[in-house]
Amino acid sequence: MTSSVVTEIHVSAPGKLILHGEHAVVYGKAAIAAALNLRSHLQLKQMTDGNLQLELPDVGISVLFALTSLESISFSGSLEDQSHSDEDILVIKNFAGIDVNSCEPKHLAIVSFLYVFCSIYKNKSQWPSLRVTFKSDLPVGAGLGSSAAFSVSLSAALLQLAGHIDSLKLADGITSWSNEDKIVINKWGFICEKIIHGRPSGIDNSISTYGGALKMQNGQITNLEKMPQLSVMLVNTKVPRSTMVLVAGVRQKYNLYQDVMEAILNSVEAITKRAENIYQECSTNITDDGFKALGDLVDLNHNLLNAMGVGHPSLDQVVAVTKKYGLHSKLTGAGGGGCAYVLIPSDTSEELLSSLKEELNALGLDVWSKTTVGGLGVLRDL
Repeated sequence: MTSSVVTEIHVSAPGKLILHGEHAVVYGKAAIAAALNLRSHLQLKQMTDGNLQLELPDVGISVLFALTSLESISFSGSLEDQSHSDEDILVIKNFAGIDVNSCEPKHLAIVSFLYVFCSIYKNKSQWPSLRVTFKSDLPVGAGLGSSAAFSVSLSAALLQLAGHIDSLKLADGITSWSNEDKIVINKWGFICEKIIHGRPSGIDNSISTYGGALKMQNGQITNLEKMPQLSVMLVNTKVPRSTMVLVAGVRQKYNLYQDVMEAILNSVEAITKRAENIYQECSTNITDDGFKALGDLVDLNHNLLNAMGVGHPSLDQVVAVTKKYGLHSKLTGAGGGGCAYVLIPSDTSEELLSSLKEELNALGLDVWSKTTVGGLGVLRDL
């Protein structure tokens, strides 16, 4: 049977950089994150072949399901509930032929895709045949929010196709959604993130939805209007790790040594608050003293994350190398490998950055020399 394209929707969403507060945010402490100028791109094509297809070439995933077979999935999720249960996830894993004990993000991305699709179309008489392809400028599984960009892009595209949200043109030819629609996108993005990562804080999907910079505490999001233009170098250790496993490890330590872990988490929050004050005071121009203080806070934060048990020798190696160049770096995201960021003062010479990149590359690490933070959130690419 020949298949043709009925409708096509393109959505992009940014990665994120957690500047301070990762892991602590899960325990009600403040965290600050900002959108990266690196984005992920999702293409949704409505087809006529009667299949539901997901392509994730960055992680080697290509799956196809007949729409008629989806009728066998019986679960409690729906557009109105915006929630999921462990039973629902088991049902979908069994349907998709995924090991019920699998914590692999790429497998759970399939589960989240099926879950959101079936929930949104549960009460509709006709389900669309789709081919969804997702590609990213971000390294996958490195702590830069690639899964959140997937979750938010997928939710926006499916909600748009189903007519539950409606994109609108903004200034400078940019097409996005209203704040009201973004609330819906963010909620479904968070559901995807919970399926993929277990107990995420919600900060990744929020920054991918809204962009800019934000503070999150106790599930409450505050936009940081006074945020300086920060340049960072991103370093990918290429050490794979599972956010779900790392979050669970911190939880285990917290349950065993609550008084000790509370002290560490409170110290991380103090760092976050100090950094926020510097951002506000130096929103138009970071002074030398302000940058020195930020560097000190970055160093302290990295050491405290090591104390939580989420560090890795490869990340410490990045910190040691950048220190030789007079720069400050820390892990970002879940840790255990993944990425680190390096603060880059505005007067840093290109020669220094080139030498640093060359040394890090020689260690087998991937480097983005100069990246900015604070970009736009989810967009509909026309």
